[in-house]
Amino acid sequence: MNARLLREPRFILGAAGVLVLLLAWHWIAAALRPKVVEKPPTVAVDLAPVRRADVPVYLEGLGTVQAFYTVTVTARVDGQINKVAFKEGQDVKRGDLLVQIDPRPYQAALGVAVATRDKDKAQLANAHLDMDRYAALAPEDLASKQTVDTQRALIAQLAAQVKADEAAIDNARTQLDYATITSPIDGRTGIRLVDPGNIVHATATTGMVVVTQLEPIAVIASLPEEDFLELQSALQRGAVTATALSRDDKEALDTGHVELIDNQIDQTTGTIRVKAILPNTKRLLWPGEFVNLRLLTQTRQQVLTIPASALERGPEGTFTYVVQPNSTVAMAPLTTLEQTGDIVVVAKGLTEGQQVVASNQYRLQPGTLIRANTPVTAGTSAGASPSTGTPAGGPPPTPPSSASSGGARVPAYAHLPPAASARTPP
Repeated sequence: MNARLLREPRFILGAAGVLVLLLAWHWIAAALRPKVVEKPPTVAVDLAPVRRADVPVYLEGLGTVQAFYTVTVTARVDGQINKVAFKEGQDVKRGDLLVQIDPRPYQAALGVAVATRDKDKAQLANAHLDMDRYAALAPEDLASKQTVDTQRALIAQLAAQVKADEAAIDNARTQLDYATITSPIDGRTGIRLVDPGNIVHATATTGMVVVTQLEPIAVIASLPEEDFLELQSALQRGAVTATALSRDDKEALDTGHVELIDNQIDQTTGTIRVKAILPNTKRLLWPGEFVNLRLLTQTRQQVLTIPASALERGPEGTFTYVVQPNSTVAMAPLTTLEQTGDIVVVAKGLTEGQQVVASNQYRLQPGTLIRANTPVTAGTSAGASPSTGTPAGGPPPTPPSSASSGGARVPAYAHLPPAASARTPP
């Protein structure tokens, strides 16, 4: 009976009507439900303003520290060493005693030379007396002309001999002085190479000690030959400041000036050699040490700058993302000059006061909606003060921290670290 009821037309029509009513109710409910508008996703970024600042321009090369003067002290006479008067690593002044060689043989030679001169001077005096006698007898023809001429020649011969004796005395005195070896420069002694009691020879090539002058000290660095014109122009304008940095560029060891550019370019490496002189009063530089030499060639006054983290490179060159008034970003092609530390000097493409994106650029494209993390305050360059920044020499600002959800932290680029310029092609 149930099966027969299910096959009745009235039952089928009723079930269909119920289904239609359910579908209509669902459609009406969906139509009356308020629509939720999905907002486009936003990207959290750090922002930095385009500012004007004084930016120093540096050249940097790897340098080797060399002593200002280096002297290998050797013996100039033969003899036995009686005394070594210095300690290894001692600071000595010019004229300080270093080594004493047995002087007795040279004192005896000096005595012989003095005695020979005195003997010849006595003979010369006697020859002058004889000449006076002959001169008195000559007018009366009591002394022949030949005798007078012979006596005159003898006087000249003895006078020349006395001069030779004086030269021999000077030579003997010099040899005696060589037995006392003193420091020729102000400097620092190295490792002792001889001991008392040893015999030294003037012909020996090995020295007794090496003395090096550490104050001031020199640094020889190599730069690409492309930097020659810039450095030469800077030297023509005046003294060029040179700073020796540790190999990790974290510590400035000493500051001096560029002394000269070598008189030729090394064609095998395409580099120029530059010599800088530094006072080294703290003795932080040591001969043979490798350092980075940073040369300040000029300071660009009040130029447009952005942090290096805001600079991007693409197939068509360098660009950055500029924030628009509607909180979206747009690509701005850039022409740059130098990059000094985390500062990039912009020649064309931006205006002062614009905001650029300094993090999370990989998530952006033109038109992307952004929200700003903790703002990054731009400051002054090292040793310089822009018109609205902290005065030069004042306390450095504390770098603010960025939000944890907005990508990498962007350092405040108020102070330039001691890094060299890296030229960015336009």
